[in-house]
Amino acid sequence: MSELMGINASDAGAAAIVVFVVLLIIVGRLVPRSVLEDVRKDRDDRLQALIGERDAWREAYRESESARIQSQAQVGELLELGHTATTVLRAIRGEVPGDAMDQSAAAPPS
Repeated sequence: MSELMGINASDAGAAAIVVFVVLLIIVGRLVPRSVLEDVRKDRDDRLQALIGERDAWREAYRESESARIQSQAQVGELLELGHTATTVLRAIRGEVPGDAMDQSAAAPPS
């Protein structure tokens, strides 16, 4: 492994190291620290924005679920009131069998 592309590293000397560093810079594998810090800062800023957006959506979901549960409870109460009102109105009209207002149940035996 002492040879790289057929050239012995000890024979190449300082010129090979300079050429290797220049190639790394050209290819983009070696960047200045300021560029690396800028990329990291940009990444961190984007992550913070995504975290903020995620938290906003999470809070909106919680509020939506709370409103849905409250609405569902109200619908259940209204449905129960509707059944009660229907039973009362049918009893008044004599349509509920076995009710005190039912003519067949209220009539004396003959």
